[in-house]
Amino acid sequence: GNVLVGYGTGAPAARRRRIRPAGVGAAAPVAAAAPAPAAAVDPAPVRPAPVAVAVGEVNGRQGPVAVVSPLVRRLARQHEIDLRQLTGSGPDGLILRADVDSAIRRAGEAGSATEAEARTTAESVVAAAPTVHAGTAAPAAAERIPLRGVRGAVADKLSRSRSEIPDATCWVDADATELMAARAAMNAASGPSGGPKVSVLALLARICTAALARYPELNSTVDTAAREIVRLPGVHLGFAAQTERGLVVPVVRDAHTHNAESIGAEIARLTELARTGKLSPAQLTGGTFTLNNYGVFGVDGSTPIINHPEAAMLGVGRIMPKPWVHNGELAVRQVVQLSLTFDHRVCDGGTAGGFLRYVADCVEQPAVLLRAL
Repeated sequence: GNVLVGYGTGAPAARRRRIRPAGVGAAAPVAAAAPAPAAAVDPAPVRPAPVAVAVGEVNGRQGPVAVVSPLVRRLARQHEIDLRQLTGSGPDGLILRADVDSAIRRAGEAGSATEAEARTTAESVVAAAPTVHAGTAAPAAAERIPLRGVRGAVADKLSRSRSEIPDATCWVDADATELMAARAAMNAASGPSGGPKVSVLALLARICTAALARYPELNSTVDTAAREIVRLPGVHLGFAAQTERGLVVPVVRDAHTHNAESIGAEIARLTELARTGKLSPAQLTGGTFTLNNYGVFGVDGSTPIINHPEAAMLGVGRIMPKPWVHNGELAVRQVVQLSLTFDHRVCDGGTAGGFLRYVADCVEQPAVLLRAL
């Protein structure tokens, strides 16, 4: 029959038995029929050193997982942590909450790193792989041209202008019929009143010097270190010249002292030096105002970029026959668009507009210049 053990005996008190994994070692079975069974003596448990096991690495555990707390099981289930892949840091390999928390943290770090690597790889592939349509050959490799020489100097100067100068542009259409007629009369003159041919650019340059005398604010520069506007006494007029080596801006020194004929002669001389690549650095620097005749390229209008450190630039489009109201009647006239880009630090729109209007008046009525002679 069954052996009953009553109170007061030497039998050990009942206790909750743990289910140990097979790899850790199981207690020897207890004989059920022994009249006075002796308590099974377990070997002294040895606490294993905590071993960091990466999520996804199987440690060979078989059988039930050594977890006591339902909280630990629920936490692992919520974060999709496989308890069989963990090595517990508790007694006899018991998995504690700290073990699950560590596994959650490692899983998050590994997931973030994997996602970032995948995203970087995908972006690199998309950026590196050119789009190739069906039936077409893969495009050739892009050509890389060093940004140096004249092209590099232009890039540096215009980039600095855009980054430092708060510029604005205004423009106006002008009837250049009378200016073209005056030029034709000058070039047709012979005898004592004759002379070298006068270009349209020379006439516009002379108009600019007259306008700058009336509006000296635009013949200035800004000293950013001292926070001062420096108004310059003389006009050194630059003009844009396109060459095979790139865009250059030769400078006519003391242009305010020249008439249209002498300005034209100096422009022709500097243009020839630019064409042959013989301009000296002194002939390319020190300008105070620039004239850009982009009309020679068949362009009607533009918004020029100021030639740093100057304060303004006048752009001139092509002169074209267009319908125009003249003396109250519609007529075909020679029309040109003038645009002025100016540094808003040195003046406001009223000054810039006044300058441009004066230039347009001189273009429409060249006799206005006689007032300054």
